Amino acid sequence: MKRNKVLLFCALCAAVVAFWSCKQNTKTGEVGNVVVDTLQGPKYAKGYTVKNLPDGVRLVDVADPQKDKDRMPASYHFALVPKDVDTQVPEGYTEVKVPIDRTIVMTMLQLSNFTALDAQDVVKGITGTKNLFDKGILQRVKKGEIIKIGMEGNFDPELILAAHPQVIFISPFKRGGYDAIKETGITLIPHMGYKELDPLGQAEWIKYIAMFIGKEKEADQLFTEIEKRYLDLKEKVAKTTTRPTVFSGEMHGGNWFAVGGKNYLAQIFRDAGADYVLKDDNTGGVPIEYEKMYATAANADYWRILNSFPGDFSYDALKASEPRNALFKAFKERHVIYCNMKQTPYYEISPVKPDAVLADLVAIFHPELMPEDYQPVFYQLLK
Repeated sequence: MKRNKVLLFCALCAAVVAFWSCKQNTKTGEVGNVVVDTLQGPKYAKGYTVKNLPDGVRLVDVADPQKDKDRMPASYHFALVPKDVDTQVPEGYTEVKVPIDRTIVMTMLQLSNFTALDAQDVVKGITGTKNLFDKGILQRVKKGEIIKIGMEGNFDPELILAAHPQVIFISPFKRGGYDAIKETGITLIPHMGYKELDPLGQAEWIKYIAMFIGKEKEADQLFTEIEKRYLDLKEKVAKTTTRPTVFSGEMHGGNWFAVGGKNYLAQIFRDAGADYVLKDDNTGGVPIEYEKMYATAANADYWRILNSFPGDFSYDALKASEPRNALFKAFKERHVIYCNMKQTPYYEISPVKPDAVLADLVAIFHPELMPEDYQPVFYQLLK
């Protein structure tokens, strides 16, 4: 009798284990072998997905977050395999042994992910140092520990080979020039965080980089903190009853390139409690003639400008670049929101600090919601 009870108990335990295994497989799906849910995939990012296999192998699928099939019909598939694991990867997947310890990055956004994860030592090559503030990176470039490979579309293959990268992170929509690199046999890894339309989605690409360098736990913790700060402030702003209007950009080369209503910036304006004047434009960005932009934004409360101005930018400088700028209400009322990339590492760190960008804008649109001694990180009203 006692033996039968033991057998019954064991059977029940086995049933429970089988039940939860089935639930887990249903939750995460299957690819080849049984999938093990060992890594939290992206919640906001639309450009990549992750499936976990036994032995620590991860299948990573990458595609355009904006689903622009005309410009980028292809998707990319990588099997991230731990160095001590010998396995057959699924058909259609490119094997990458991880963690990597040498790579080249092509953009500031990509570099920001390594900086946030305290993994700059993995970066052995960058395109250039224009508007780069990080003293550690600049020192490594000076010592020759990081090589400048030239700008996209005009790479120096010899310098790329001299950096001995295991993989190279690229931006498929940029000017490119990757054909010469492909001939080296180095695996090219697309990084499309800049195509994300959600500020938290862009920041979530730190998880993507983390999988390649073995810093998944650090990335999860870091992103959780960013997400909490962002959502807490967004919720606080949602209770306000007033919403100022805002527009963005400047006149360049005869046209005003204005971000569309689907753009990352338009979303962060909304989250900061403002109405973007082109909210009905369902694009990421469009060139607009000055007259049309003025008709749209003449009476907007705020004007956001991001540029690289030598010296201190001012209302006089803004008027000198285009006299008609002085006609905007935001100009007259001194409500220009400004960030100078020659003085602030905007693209260098803002991709992983959407909570700081949001806080800067909230401090301008709804100063009553922020501490009186709040110090802006990127944006402030132009003096």
